[in-house]
Amino acid sequence: MSNNQYGVLLIFAGMLFFSIQDVLIKKIVLEVSLIQIIVIRSFFGCVMLSLFLYLTKRKITFGSSYPVIAIFRGGLFFFGFTLFYIAVSKINLAEATSLFFISPFFMTILSRVILKNPIGLNRVFAIIVGFLGTLLIVKPEFDTLNIYMILPMICAFTYSISMILAKLTSDKDSLFQQTFHIYLGTFVVGSLVYLLLNAFPKVGSVTMFSSLAKPLIFNDLNILLIILIIAFIGSLGILLLIYAYRVGSPTSNSPSEYILLIFSTFNGFIFLGELPDFYSIIGMSLIVGSGLYIIFRENVKDKLVVSKATLRT
Repeated sequence: MSNNQYGVLLIFAGMLFFSIQDVLIKKIVLEVSLIQIIVIRSFFGCVMLSLFLYLTKRKITFGSSYPVIAIFRGGLFFFGFTLFYIAVSKINLAEATSLFFISPFFMTILSRVILKNPIGLNRVFAIIVGFLGTLLIVKPEFDTLNIYMILPMICAFTYSISMILAKLTSDKDSLFQQTFHIYLGTFVVGSLVYLLLNAFPKVGSVTMFSSLAKPLIFNDLNILLIILIIAFIGSLGILLLIYAYRVGSPTSNSPSEYILLIFSTFNGFIFLGELPDFYSIIGMSLIVGSGLYIIFRENVKDKLVVSKATLRT
């Protein structure tokens, strides 16, 4: 098995774990505070990443050359994925997942604005096609709009900003440092948000945020066990992705992440009895197709840059 094939296999395993994690969160989010789930998962992530670095005898450095950006990225992850899981509690898992996968479109736009990378007409067309796909899933009407359909797209936007910031800080902060900062930042910000929600109960009483301000549960062993399983498989999924990108090429790894949509659709149907309608399936296909096209174009561009550099030498 080649390194690229091994990397793709690790991506598949990581995405399967993420899909199972999402199903479990949807199963218990009505019974327990979503913040409790996210904070415990983040703490578990810090522990597992530290253990991974220790067992692999890698240098353990958790500080940051960009502390403000590191904290900001942690806040973005908490904010974005909290909204995503609020959406998961209200809409189909497959639809929420597919709406999150518009992140390549946001990253393309943000890379133009922040990194000054050019955007060709082909990628503009792909973004338009992806947008049409989101419309087919959201199905906006003039008199009604399902706000929960918007939340995964906000998550995709915050995730894209975080990835752009990771690119800007990668000259001094390693991938392991950046991952630890996300876990730690999410843990700290999540804890503070929970305290604020309890200090201002009127905010926590808003329907959309009601799953955040629920009392913490420590006396129900079944719930605690599920939360620990969520924390473990979620953290394991992240570690598998990190290792996949260390052994395999982004050219083969990035498109493989779309397997999550297949896992989410399958697990949503088997364990939750959810099945997207015809228009949503068409929309999901448009998002996946246009996202893969953007990744393909990016990989082609990188190869051309390498080829030109080789010719100069």
